[in-house]
Amino acid sequence: MNILVVGGAGYVGSHAVRRLIGAGHCVWIYDNLSRGHRGAVPEGRLIEGEVADGPRLIEVMKEHRIDAVMHFAAYALVNESVVDPAMYYRNNVIATLELLDAMRQAKVERFVFSSTTATYGEPGLSPIPETTPQQPINPYGFTKLVIERALADYAAAYGFAYAALRYFNAAGADPAGDIGEDHDPESHLIPIVLQVALGQREQVTIFGEDYPTADGTCVRDYIHVCDLADAHLLALERLQPGRGLCLNLGTGRGTSVREIIESCRRVTGHPIPASIGPRRAGDPPELVADSRRAKEELGWVPQFTEVDEIVSTAWRWHRDHPRGYPN
Repeated sequence: MNILVVGGAGYVGSHAVRRLIGAGHCVWIYDNLSRGHRGAVPEGRLIEGEVADGPRLIEVMKEHRIDAVMHFAAYALVNESVVDPAMYYRNNVIATLELLDAMRQAKVERFVFSSTTATYGEPGLSPIPETTPQQPINPYGFTKLVIERALADYAAAYGFAYAALRYFNAAGADPAGDIGEDHDPESHLIPIVLQVALGQREQVTIFGEDYPTADGTCVRDYIHVCDLADAHLLALERLQPGRGLCLNLGTGRGTSVREIIESCRRVTGHPIPASIGPRRAGDPPELVADSRRAKEELGWVPQFTEVDEIVSTAWRWHRDHPRGYPN
């Protein structure tokens, strides 16, 4: 197929692009590079543009005879969404609706959407199945939920075929070591800990050690970015007109903050100082995926299931690219 990957110069998007090309698809990346990187995408495949530019999107889809769209171009920082919700509603909701309407005009009806566990809010159960009520507690999670609801309506009214893939904690990097995670500012735990190992930070702060978990620190489900990319490819192959797939993507295993730090110490051989800080508002004690539906619907099975494996791929990227992608 001819596939337009919107936000394909970002972290998860660039890994999905690599997987799609490896499977024989013709891929074009549409990105404004505000949070993505030119160096993360194959040469000659990048189209610079804004998601909110409907006429430009229609032109691109028609020119390249696009069959399907994958959408990764969302802002995804919880704290930022609380401080500036208007920016999140403009980019994650209004711009995405422009994208969907451009697809209608260009007669493109296959859509794979990067959603999130943040749509569940604080579910209070573990593992979390897709039947869990979606009650987001921040603008970021709510903007993702709005698009999930819109997709269900578009499927019913216009025959769209879609998949909404709810990630848990994306982590790691391509084992080849040439593409990886590069955010500014960085908010994900594993890169932050590895930055301490590289001497770029003095220490890592553990936000709370009195949670009702085995070691008192928050527990999360870390899913390798290449396993996420595989799930996108499998979802694309199983899209059906008028039907939506809403699936959790995680390993089903929880790893605590302390366990991540210990893994990074083992993998890097660095001591990695850590200090204890206060809890952050809105941090649930445990978020672990029940991904049985993805396995049943897609035949998807994560290949990276050990935390040291995931950290090792991330370390290779950060060690070899201490300043991230070149400007």
